[in-house]
Amino acid sequence: MIPPILAFVHFIVNLLVLTIVLYVAGFIVVGKKRAQFLDAFIIAFLGAVISTFLIVLLPNIPLLEFDGRKLRMGAGLSLILSFFCYLFLIKHYYETGWLGALAVAIVAVIVFVVFTAILEVLLSISFLFFT
Repeated sequence: MIPPILAFVHFIVNLLVLTIVLYVAGFIVVGKKRAQFLDAFIIAFLGAVISTFLIVLLPNIPLLEFDGRKLRMGAGLSLILSFFCYLFLIKHYYETGWLGALAVAIVAVIVFVVFTAILEVLLSISFLFFT
């Protein structure tokens, strides 16, 4: 089990990275006037809280009960609902339509992959120089 302080640090780091990624993606797709850094932070924070709530709560709700066995929803539904919650938050705070929100989400994934690749290269280069 992860100590609570490490879980909190993990949450804060993820929140900051997601905020930066959403801001850059929003800046690229909807422009600087509609994509504010505070809006990206609110999207990241509310999205993280809502998706955590859905992922923790929904898989434990029984869907059907048959002969004493309970069929549970599973994580798939909660992940789909989390995705639509993020799309709704992007749509609302960046003042765009559903396709614009989907474009921001796709660009955010691309920005995150590029950011991660650059960070990996920089860390591996620094590792080579210091060993």
